[in-house]
Amino acid sequence: MSGYERRLVEHLLPAVWSPEAAYGIRSPQAPDADMPRGSVDPRTAGTLFAHLADICQAWAKCDLSEGERRALFLRYGLDWPDGEIAAECGVTDRGVRYRLERGVGKIAAWLNGAEYIDGYDELERAA
Repeated sequence: MSGYERRLVEHLLPAVWSPEAAYGIRSPQAPDADMPRGSVDPRTAGTLFAHLADICQAWAKCDLSEGERRALFLRYGLDWPDGEIAAECGVTDRGVRYRLERGVGKIAAWLNGAEYIDGYDELERAA
């Protein structure tokens, strides 16, 4: 299994545009707040800040189309719904979802050091 899955990328993307968003992001390895405290695995204790740095690097260097960048910014940076993004970009709601799907997939592939191909996420699950 790769280190960066779609869910994690989507969880981290708002921090690209708003450093304050990092305060609301919980580490995926952190226990629930209502769970008793236990020992912490030092190998995973500091991964949240590394993930935040990685997602910013991926945004800057990943090969995304202009449409993908715009859709990702409007969704994860401004929290716009599909309909508003579609109207702004002059595409259908389905076109927006396609751009978001490909954009997040490309970022996840880039972070994992893999080449993005359509269906990247399905290939990851099959492995």
